[in-house]
Amino acid sequence: MTPSEQIDQLIAETTDWRGKTLASLRKTILEADPEIIEEWKWMGSPVWSRDGIIAVGNPHKEKVKLTFSHGASLPDPDKLFNNGFGGKVWRAIDLFEGDKIDERALKNLIRAAVEYNQSKSKKKAPAGARAKVQK
Repeated sequence: MTPSEQIDQLIAETTDWRGKTLASLRKTILEADPEIIEEWKWMGSPVWSRDGIIAVGNPHKEKVKLTFSHGASLPDPDKLFNNGFGGKVWRAIDLFEGDKIDERALKNLIRAAVEYNQSKSKKKAPAGARAKVQK
C-alpha cells in the first residue's frame, strides 16, 4: 500500500471522533500546500513532509496529536500549540473530543513549517547548488 492508502486505512479503522478529526486535519494540511507529500513512518504514523518533515499525526486513546518536528522554531500567533513547551525542538497540538481547530491558523502554521524546512535546505546546499553562473 502507498502511504496515502495506509493513512486512509488508519482513518477508516478509527471509527470514532478521532478518525474524523484526523481526516479533517489531513485535509487542511494538504490544502495548505499542494506539494506536501504523505509518508508512513515508525510502524504506523502518518507523516506530512515538504523539504523535510512538517508534522506527524496520531490518534491516541483520548486525543489526536499533531506534532510539528520543528514547532519550537515556528511562529504561532494564533496559539495553536498546546503541548511540548518543555522541549527545544518539537511542539504539538493535542485535540480532544469536541475540540475544533482554526483551519486558517493551521494552514498558516503548515506554511510556516514548509518555509522553515526550505530555509534549512538552502543552508545545507553547497554554494554552487544555490546560485547558477551569473552573466
